[in-house]
Amino acid sequence: MDSANAIESAKDQAGSRIVRAACPHDCPDTCAMRVTVEAGRVVKVQGDPEHPTTHGALCQKVSRYAERTYHPERVLRPRKRIGPKGSGRFVEVSWDDALDDIARRLRAIAARDPQAIVPYSYAGTMGLVQGESMAARFFHRLGASLLDRTICASAGAEALAATYGGKVGMHVEHFAESRLILIWGSNSIASNLHFWSIAQEAKRRGAKLVCIDPRRSETADKCHQHLQLLPGTDGALALGLMHELIRHDWLDHDYIARHTEGWPALRERALQWPPERVAAVCGLTADEVRALARDYALTRPAAIRLNYGMQRVRGGGNAVRLIAVLPCLVGAWRHRAGGLLLSSSGWFPVQRAALQRPDLLAGRRPRTINMSTIGDDLLRGPSPSFGPRIEALVVYNSNPVAVAPESPKVVRGFSREDLFTVVLEHFMTDTADYADYVLPATTQLEHLDVHTSYGHTYALINEPAIGPLGEARPNTEIFRQLAARMGFDEPCFADSDEALARQAFAREDVDFAQLREVGWVKLALPEAPFAEGGFPTPSGRCRIDAPGFGVPDYVPNHEGPESAPELVARYPLAMISPPARNFLNSTFVNVKSLRDIEGQPLLEIHPHDAAARGIGEGEMVRVYNDRGEYRCVARVTERARPGVVNGLGIWWRKLGPDGTNVNEVTHQRLTDIGRAPCFYDVRVEVSRMAG
Repeated sequence: MDSANAIESAKDQAGSRIVRAACPHDCPDTCAMRVTVEAGRVVKVQGDPEHPTTHGALCQKVSRYAERTYHPERVLRPRKRIGPKGSGRFVEVSWDDALDDIARRLRAIAARDPQAIVPYSYAGTMGLVQGESMAARFFHRLGASLLDRTICASAGAEALAATYGGKVGMHVEHFAESRLILIWGSNSIASNLHFWSIAQEAKRRGAKLVCIDPRRSETADKCHQHLQLLPGTDGALALGLMHELIRHDWLDHDYIARHTEGWPALRERALQWPPERVAAVCGLTADEVRALARDYALTRPAAIRLNYGMQRVRGGGNAVRLIAVLPCLVGAWRHRAGGLLLSSSGWFPVQRAALQRPDLLAGRRPRTINMSTIGDDLLRGPSPSFGPRIEALVVYNSNPVAVAPESPKVVRGFSREDLFTVVLEHFMTDTADYADYVLPATTQLEHLDVHTSYGHTYALINEPAIGPLGEARPNTEIFRQLAARMGFDEPCFADSDEALARQAFAREDVDFAQLREVGWVKLALPEAPFAEGGFPTPSGRCRIDAPGFGVPDYVPNHEGPESAPELVARYPLAMISPPARNFLNSTFVNVKSLRDIEGQPLLEIHPHDAAARGIGEGEMVRVYNDRGEYRCVARVTERARPGVVNGLGIWWRKLGPDGTNVNEVTHQRLTDIGRAPCFYDVRVEVSRMAG
């Protein structure tokens, strides 16, 4: 424990105190938290009632964050593998022994080719300090392979940036004043709780809520209307809405003329999508398409809360581009309660170069590994096109053995005896079981960080509430000490966490002193950011015919009837894998109280599909395709539409019935834009387990 933590620990003995904190998880809400500490122990984690979007409320998962931090299975000392990979057999070792050996082995690999070393990380924390700051500096200085962080949102993010010029949109608070809200590809009750509270306020004021989702989610239950379209057909629906806007002249011609570019070409394309064609592709009725277009055109202001579920298919990027154009066509951006929100993260003035120091590459241009194809890439040999065989992985803020697609290949890759793997973790996850070393990392209650959000426009700070438990260390400290052992003596590797936090934001936009005093800072942005255009594109206009992307179009699924009819004949059920309500990706799966609520891995299947296969409620079923299979319990329900099953995820593999999870049947093919995985573009068959 450093001196600052020792001082704070001593203060705790005198009584309780409240620490300002921020939720670190991959969720658009990025809640402000208050952490109550008594006698050096966290006794309560609650939402900050003064924060304008948190309003004192936390989701069920994060309200139990203290349970996660004090979990009896926390990794609190470094561990070294002594058994076969995947066996989970480790012994505890000292930090010095672990770091010395890790540095020795990384130096030997780097002497041959540093690109054979690959970092693997994502959003286990969304913090700017404990995420990609000191870690990025370390790997840049090393010259390791770069990582394309695509696994969740890159298709939609890149598509939105192509259209608007950045990941920007409405202020979430203003949805309360909207008269029509399209909740598109989002189970907001489970994954965007504070937006849902705002939408409920709008509903009480008379707004109509429409849910567009292949699954009849808890959110769909509470909306006025649910359009249960087929997975991957969102782009076709957007084109059908445009068709009706054109045919009835429900367009804002002035806004289109002054604030968009490329509309004529898209107009011609949309005219090829009458409601009848849309209905056939989407699995809706033509009247549903017509009625939605009428409501969207004639209800002012109308807003779209778009989320990332709908972009996890082959045509996800084009679909986002098409939907993002809709507010421009009806002039919805003229109102502060009109427009669209997919992500607000582009508004934040993050100084990523200062944090990550790409200049440490010193002119080197390492290859880039896509995290979504890690299964294939770990099994590749060296070649001129690929480069060296991957010899080492350093995993932090991620659990790829559970979350990466086509897990049979991922497991084979992580099982390689010649692959040196280091994992920074809180628990012995599926991935940690395959590590050579597991290094104990601090949780959000034990370290300093600063945060942006992709669902609101407040920067936040997370102060450490307690000192690190056991021998846990922040990610930053682990990479500082590895850097020292590697002989990296640049001054930037001595930067403290506070120095990194101060470097994160441009001072003129986010004052660090105010951030520390209040806990958050609201960005100074216009109330209606695009009322008069001003998109962050070179022309200031919404780019419909975007350079390098062309005019957006409907792109059918990899594994759909248009692209793969023979595959569909063998595997007649489409599958999506939305998150289980009580987990966040693979985080919280090992928190027993939450796992007890969730129960067991489930597959939602429509009664018609279940009856055709002789499957009853609660029976164990086999879900399979050519890539693999997994077992789970059938939930016979109309939450699934006919022809589509919902494999709720993501369970840790070792906590599933046969050591697998839903990613046993997903694939590694990528989206049209953003090089992202297609988790919701999958065909399977389901059968009842005998006996």
